[in-house]
Amino acid sequence: MITGSTAGASVALGVVTDLLEAMHVDATPTIRSSGTDTDNPTVIDIQGEDAGLIIGRRGETLRAFQYVTNIILGRREDDAGPIIVDVEQYRDRRKQQVTVLAERMAERAVSSGRAVPLDTMSASDRRLVHVALADDKRITTQSTGEGIQRRVVITPAGGRSAREADTEGGERSSPRRSGTGGNRGNARGGNRGGATPTEYRPNYSDDRE
Repeated sequence: MITGSTAGASVALGVVTDLLEAMHVDATPTIRSSGTDTDNPTVIDIQGEDAGLIIGRRGETLRAFQYVTNIILGRREDDAGPIIVDVEQYRDRRKQQVTVLAERMAERAVSSGRAVPLDTMSASDRRLVHVALADDKRITTQSTGEGIQRRVVITPAGGRSAREADTEGGERSSPRRSGTGGNRGNARGGNRGGATPTEYRPNYSDDRE
């Protein structure tokens, strides 16, 4: 008889399997980790010919898939904890990409003495940036903007404020690019989409999925 976290993982596996079949996606989910609690959640990994379809642009489809999975699981199991859905370890690769980007943009902010606003990011990616640079005393990171226009601004100690950088434009770079990037802020406008930043926090407590 399956009990405890293993039972919960099996139910989660069934939910993911049902969703993939309903979506006609040729992929197979497996239990990577049964998990023990919210700090060590169950991880379901999806592999197969069509697995990439579940990722989407910058992981947007994957986050939506995971959200729906947790909603369904919560309705089936009263004590179900959150689960993580991954596609062939995409989340680990994404974490590495964002971390490398954050460190590179931090060096650019320090060397230029100017705040560097990144492209708009999901809450999970913004959190990765904050965590990656949390121990770098040379800079601070702040989330600015609202909704889908929310981004991280990396500011060197004693440099221009995040408001100035976000309003006047500056260098932005996307985690999808591995090159050195370019200065697109002045050409396209620092506040893409017309959104006006309204809050500037020195931590990442607001960056939750």
